[in-house]
Amino acid sequence: MAPVHTETSPDRSGHSPQEYALPKAPSGDSRLARRLVQLYGGLVLYGVGMGLQVRAALGLDPWDVFHQGIVKRTPLSFGTVTIIVGAAVLLLWIPLRQRPRLGTVSNVMVIGVTVDATLWLVPQPDALALRVPLLLASIVVGGAATGLYISARFGPGPRDGLMTGLHQRTGRSVRLVRTGIEVAVLATGFALGGSVGVGTVLYALAIGPLSQYFLGLFAIPSATGDTTGDAPEETTESSPVVAQGGPRSPIRDLI
Repeated sequence: MAPVHTETSPDRSGHSPQEYALPKAPSGDSRLARRLVQLYGGLVLYGVGMGLQVRAALGLDPWDVFHQGIVKRTPLSFGTVTIIVGAAVLLLWIPLRQRPRLGTVSNVMVIGVTVDATLWLVPQPDALALRVPLLLASIVVGGAATGLYISARFGPGPRDGLMTGLHQRTGRSVRLVRTGIEVAVLATGFALGGSVGVGTVLYALAIGPLSQYFLGLFAIPSATGDTTGDAPEETTESSPVVAQGGPRSPIRDLI
């Protein structure tokens, strides 16, 4: 009897085994390349979203209210302030014993440069009919950017590292620590002249669900074919959004 080649012989249902084969898992090199593309693509996209929300002039997220307040009191550009604040927050990691990673350092530099480029390229619209769509676009772009760079799993950004560090040191919940930080920067930024408005509220309500959707869309399969990651540096402990089972509150930066 001739040998049966099971890789080509149809099964009892009439289908060949290849029709049931799982997609080949990506190699380690291709996963790393995709992670890097998502990291920097996400950070650039996040800077674009920030710039568009500034141009909409209908209210910013808490940290950007703070950044804008400083901009109005200094000769510095929005992007420069973002970089300086990010670096200053990063210094607060030292007593909290947090360790920066590639995503952390990249976050400080890339977003600030990109937001300045966006503000230079995009003019300030006057008509509300243009500003509202610009605001909506900025929030969707921010959600997509968040999904991209969190899925890359290269570590938390400066502001979120501060939150997770305080959470670990104080034992307070992530939500409570995040709320306390964001209320503080929002109040300070507003006092300095930062823009608070409908965009602030809409961002707070929409960014979580949008980020959750894009996290699933941009998840990177591991060597075993799942999307949980298979390398030690890809643990979910660095991302409170993952640790909490998905975004439950406004996300500033989660890489």
